[in-house]
Amino acid sequence: MEVINAIGRRKRAIARIYLSEGKGQITINKRELDNYFPAATLQYVVKQPLELLGVAGEFDIKVNLDGGGVKGQAEALRLAISRALVKINAESKPALKAKGFLTRDPRVVERKKPGRPKARKRFQFSKR
Repeated sequence: MEVINAIGRRKRAIARIYLSEGKGQITINKRELDNYFPAATLQYVVKQPLELLGVAGEFDIKVNLDGGGVKGQAEALRLAISRALVKINAESKPALKAKGFLTRDPRVVERKKPGRPKARKRFQFSKR
């Protein structure tokens, strides 16, 4: 099997993954998964699509993660893994879609507007 690549985004986080046959090794920015995401909840989020399809120990995943916070990075990685698994086997798409793993969360920070302190906040109004 050749290397399958996919991309996942969430807020400012971008995950580029390279998925190949292997023993279930997940390497993020040249570090192990449990080293990069010490929190068990974030490790769980990353592994959700693999465990849903029962292929947790079948693929090695090499990841380039950039931007955002830890939660956004974990969810971007989950989306990228889900997209790569669909590229390998299109029949897994309905199961992943039902759990919401293929949905790109479009919420990002709104830009700051000129003449205001933040995106929507206004300076205190004074009548006189």
